[in-house]
Amino acid sequence: MHCSTHVHRWAEMDATTAHDVFRLRQQVFVVEQGDPYDDLDGRDTEPGTVHVVVRDDADEVVGVARVLDDGEEWRIGRVALAPRARGRGLSGPLMTACLEVCEGRPVVLAAQTPLAAWYATFGFEVCGPEFLDGSIPHLPMVRPLGGQSARC
Repeated sequence: MHCSTHVHRWAEMDATTAHDVFRLRQQVFVVEQGDPYDDLDGRDTEPGTVHVVVRDDADEVVGVARVLDDGEEWRIGRVALAPRARGRGLSGPLMTACLEVCEGRPVVLAAQTPLAAWYATFGFEVCGPEFLDGSIPHLPMVRPLGGQSARC
């Protein structure tokens, strides 16, 4: 599967891409993982929000992530791959594209607990106790800037 990664600000994203991003997030988090939650939280449309989108060779959206500008830090979330795209080495380039957006500040995220070790390969450190996000266990993680200590 040949894929390409695209970085979009909300104002640059066409309606079809936005629909496909939201559909993939719903398919993964709500349907597959069985965790109904309010995905459309109003942050997707903020001026500083960046959407990272992976498209396959048929131009279908198979991976997504959202980078939020939280002022003193960046926040990565809503990271998802379509089931058919998993195990093909696409999650690394997706995360790398997210981190390229996150310059000059620490980066935080809430990792589904089984994925914490994977996020650690990108320099993230667990910085707090496990918590439930909906019905799914998560760990708060931070990628400190330079020699700073980890804080969430």
